[in-house]
Amino acid sequence: MVVQFGVFTPQGWRMDLAGIADPVEQYEAMTSVARAVDALPAFDSVWVYDHFHTVPTPELQTTFEAWTVTAALSRDTARVNIGQMVTCAGYRNPALLAKMASTVDVMSHGRLYFGLGAGWYEHEWNAYGYGFPETRERMRGFREACDIVMKMWTETYPEYTGELYTIDRPINEPRGARQPHPSFWIGGGGERVTLKLVAKYADACNISGEPDDIRHKLGVLRDHCETLGRDYDTITRSTIAHVYPVERAEDAEKVRATLRQELGAAYERLASFALIGTPDEISRRVEALAEAGVNYVIFYIPRIAYDHAPLHLLAERVAPRFQ
Repeated sequence: MVVQFGVFTPQGWRMDLAGIADPVEQYEAMTSVARAVDALPAFDSVWVYDHFHTVPTPELQTTFEAWTVTAALSRDTARVNIGQMVTCAGYRNPALLAKMASTVDVMSHGRLYFGLGAGWYEHEWNAYGYGFPETRERMRGFREACDIVMKMWTETYPEYTGELYTIDRPINEPRGARQPHPSFWIGGGGERVTLKLVAKYADACNISGEPDDIRHKLGVLRDHCETLGRDYDTITRSTIAHVYPVERAEDAEKVRATLRQELGAAYERLASFALIGTPDEISRRVEALAEAGVNYVIFYIPRIAYDHAPLHLLAERVAPRFQ
């Protein structure tokens, strides 16, 4: 049972930098985590979210912008891949986004994981002036964005006319460093549009939910692959696991108390899906995901900005079981 692992950097979106007052120190805490991951061969990647406001409610707190951070981390690290889980297709023109991704792929010497999704966080869309289109239009924009990104990466003078986007022979040089193009990750579990786009275009997918939900979604993805003539096993199948490893079971309550105090209202939302447990307990969670068909797990670790010890526990006591 082989599984690869990635780690989210503390970016502010989950109020995970709120304990640091100075924004420069906040950035240094974030990149310190990325460098720590870079130094641990157990991990393949570091990740950021593409959000502008905090969850569960928009607070006047730091949330670093995803693509600026992606570019910076590409130079702050030397080994790990750097990804977004996931870029919101509606926040940036897709041709420009493909150009940005190509540039960062070169900056990182081919270490970009380009993540793309339809977007969902309504108040961000409205606050930044995008409006919040109804679901059908957002999915249409997402589908067109996927088409355009792939054309920008694979065609010399791409042309495209859609309902929302048009390109007229834009030059995108260099197209990236990784061959044949930057690694393309699609996030979401929509069965009619998103998973079909995964089968058509993606190197990897990211699906949320409990193991039974993921197993079902991956079955749908397999069906789409068969219809399109795509080899299902060439797609990396990822999910996110919110965990906080502790040495002993009796340490878990102390961690919960600390998180409750630091996160306030955000704690209850996190506690509803995060596993605070021993390496054995976290390994059982990973095993269940792997049995559902997942072969890549991205860890989100609360408080990692302030304490790297849980990162080392995962690298030393969990990841080796899945090599």
